[in-house]
Amino acid sequence: MDSPLAIRSLAELTTRREQGNLRQLKQRKEGIDFYSNDYLGLARNEAFLQQIQQAVLAESNLLSGATGSRLISGNSPCFVAVEHQLAQHHQVESALLFPSGYNANATLLSTFAKKGDTIIVDELSHRSIIDGCRLSFADKRRFKHNNLADLEKKLQIGKGNVFVYVESLYSMDGDFAPLQEIWALTQQYKAHLIVDEAHTFGVFGLGLVHRANLQNKVFATVVTYGKAMGQHGACVLAKQWVKDYLINFSSSFIYSTGLPDLFAKSLAIGYEFILKNKDLQQTLQHNITLFRSSVQSTLSDASSPIQVVLFNDNQQLKTFVSQLEQQGINAFAVMSPTVAQGQERIRLCIHSFNTPSDIEQLVCALQQVNKK
Repeated sequence: MDSPLAIRSLAELTTRREQGNLRQLKQRKEGIDFYSNDYLGLARNEAFLQQIQQAVLAESNLLSGATGSRLISGNSPCFVAVEHQLAQHHQVESALLFPSGYNANATLLSTFAKKGDTIIVDELSHRSIIDGCRLSFADKRRFKHNNLADLEKKLQIGKGNVFVYVESLYSMDGDFAPLQEIWALTQQYKAHLIVDEAHTFGVFGLGLVHRANLQNKVFATVVTYGKAMGQHGACVLAKQWVKDYLINFSSSFIYSTGLPDLFAKSLAIGYEFILKNKDLQQTLQHNITLFRSSVQSTLSDASSPIQVVLFNDNQQLKTFVSQLEQQGINAFAVMSPTVAQGQERIRLCIHSFNTPSDIEQLVCALQQVNKK
C-alpha cells in the first residue's frame, strides 16, 4: 500500500500530466537550434574546445577532484589565480566562483538578508532569486516588471537593510532592465542593488553592468557561464568584504566540496576567447536584426538574443511547435499555467552560428501561423 506521501505526490504528477505540462528529461535534439542558451556558439566552437583540451593535456591534474571544501583542501592555486583574473577583467575588488547561477543567487540573499531586512525583486525574477528570498528571514516584496514607480513605492516602505535584486535581461520576455534608473533609485533610498547578468555576459562583452560602469556601484553582480560561454558555473563580483563575508557565513559555500581545477581553467580560457573574438557578438547582433526585420510582432527588445512571440492559446502553440519539429527546428514553448492564459509564447534564442537559411526557415514558419 502506498504511503500518504506517495499518494499525494503521484496525484500531483497525474494532475500535471493531465494538464499537459509534466516535465520529463529528454535527450538533446538534432536540428536547427533556436532553443539553447549557447548564444555565441562556444559549446560547439572547435577552436575554443581545443584550447581547453590542450590545457588538460598540458596539466592532467586539472581533471582531479578538489578533495574537500575550499576552506580545507579544495582551494588550489588555479582557483585563486582565476578568481583574481576575473576580478581584474571586471575591474572589481573580488570574485568568488560558484557551481551555478542558481547557487550564487540563492546564496547571496540567504546569507546577507537577515530578519528585519527587506528584499525587493522584479515580479519576473528567476526562480533562483525567489528561492533565495524563501531561504532568508527578511521581508520579501515584488515590484511590477521594470516599473520604476512601483519599485520606488516598495523602497519607501522598506525596513532594515534593503536589497533590490534584478536581472539585466529577463529570459521570459527578452527585455532589459533600466539599470541606470534602478541604480539611481537604490542610491536615493540607500538600498543595495544586486544584478544577475546570466543572459548578458558574453552577449554584450563583460555584461551590461560593466558597460554602464556600475560594477563598483552595485552591491554585487552575478555572472554565469552556462550560456554565452558554453561552460557552467557562476561568479559573484563585489567588494572584498562581500567575498570575505560569503566565505565566513555562506553555508552553501562552506559546506560544499570545491570544484575541479578544470572548471576554473575553462573559465579563464573562455574569457580570453570571448574578448579576442568580438566578431561573435557582432554576428549574433546581425542575426537578431535579420530575424526581427521579418517578424512583425515580438515582445522582446531589439538587441536581445531572446525573442518572444505570443500565441493565442496552448493548442495553437503546441501545433506550431509540432510543425517546427517536423522541419527539424528546435524551439522552446512556454504554455499556461507557467504563464497566464493568453500569454502563451514561443521563446526563441538567436545564436551567432544560426545561418541566414536557418532564420529564413523559422520566419517562414511564423508567417504561416500569422496567415492562419
